[in-house]
Amino acid sequence: MHVFLETERLILRRFTENDADALFELYDDPAVMKYLNGGLPADRTEIVTLDLPAFLGYYERFPGYGFWAAIEKRTGDFLGWFHFRPRPEDPVDEPELGYRLHRKAWGQGYGTEGSAALLAKGFTELGVRRVTAFTMTVNHRSRRVMEKLGMKFLRTYFEEFPEHERAPGSEHGEVAYAITREEWLARNRS
Repeated sequence: MHVFLETERLILRRFTENDADALFELYDDPAVMKYLNGGLPADRTEIVTLDLPAFLGYYERFPGYGFWAAIEKRTGDFLGWFHFRPRPEDPVDEPELGYRLHRKAWGQGYGTEGSAALLAKGFTELGVRRVTAFTMTVNHRSRRVMEKLGMKFLRTYFEEFPEHERAPGSEHGEVAYAITREEWLARNRS
C-alpha cells in the first residue's frame, strides 16, 4: 500500500486496480452522485476502463498529485476519495481539490480533515501557489467544507450538461472557490 499522507483518522493512499469494486459501490449510490450526474446508476465497465486508469496515470505524470483512496484508520473501510491535481487548463502549481465520500462518512468532518491535510501538504511540500475547488451552487455541504478551509468564493458560472445528466439544482449554476499560499499561511499562523 502506497500511503500518500495520514491524518488523525484517515489514510490517503494510491488507488490500485483492485479498487474497482469499492469505486463502483461509491458511484452507484444515487445520493453520492446527486450533484454530479443527477444520481444515475454507475457503469462498472467505465470505472475499470476509464476512471481507474486515469487515477493511476496521475501518479507518474504529476508526482505529488492525483486521486487518493480515503481509508478510515480505525476500521480500514474505504470512505471514498480525494483528488488534488492540476486541471488541464491550469498551471501545475494551481491544483484543484475535490472529494467524493460515502454517505456513512458525511457529517463527520472527514471532508474537511482530508482536504485540510492536502492543502497543508501542497502549500508546505509541493510548492503550490493556489488551490481551487468547484461544486454546484446548491451543494451546501461541499461549499461549507471549502469555507471551513478558508477558501474564498470566486464566482458562479453555468455549464451545459446533457439533459439526462442534469442534476437537481443545476439551473443555479456552479461555484468556484480558491485559496492562495499566502492566505493559507496567514490563516495557519494563528
